[in-house]
Amino acid sequence: MARVGRLAGAILAESHGEYFLVGNTKSPCDWKAAGFEPPVALDALQAPFVRLARHGEVSFGTSHLVLDLEGEGLARALAQRFVIERNGSVSDRLWRLVIQRGDTESTDEPEGAVDARWLGAIPAPLWQIVRDTVLRCL
Repeated sequence: MARVGRLAGAILAESHGEYFLVGNTKSPCDWKAAGFEPPVALDALQAPFVRLARHGEVSFGTSHLVLDLEGEGLARALAQRFVIERNGSVSDRLWRLVIQRGDTESTDEPEGAVDARWLGAIPAPLWQIVRDTVLRCL
C-alpha cells in the first residue's frame, strides 16, 4: 500500500520505500527538515513528478491517502488526477474532495489514513468528468 500526503503544496507519495513529489510546490520547502535532498529540477510542466532522495526521517502529517498503486505508476496517476496542466500545481479543491471523502462542507482534514484505493481504480474518463466539474466551479 502506498501513502500519499502533501508537502509544501505538492503531493508526496511513498511506495516501497521510494518517494515521489508530484506537482510544483506552492510554498518554500525546507527539504532537509522534510527528510529529503533538494530535487535537482522541479518543474511540473516539464515533468509532472520527480523522485526524491531521502535524507532523514519523513513525516506524512496528520492525514494521508492510502492507495493500491505503486512506483512510477502511482506518481503518474496522481499527476493525472490532481495536477493542473496549465501551471503544474496541485488542485487543492480536488485534494479536499478526495481527502474529505466528498464532504464539501467540512474544512477539517481527517486524522490518519484515508482509504483512497478507489482513486486508482476509477476509469480515467470518469475522473476527467469529476475533475472538469470541480475545477470549473468557483
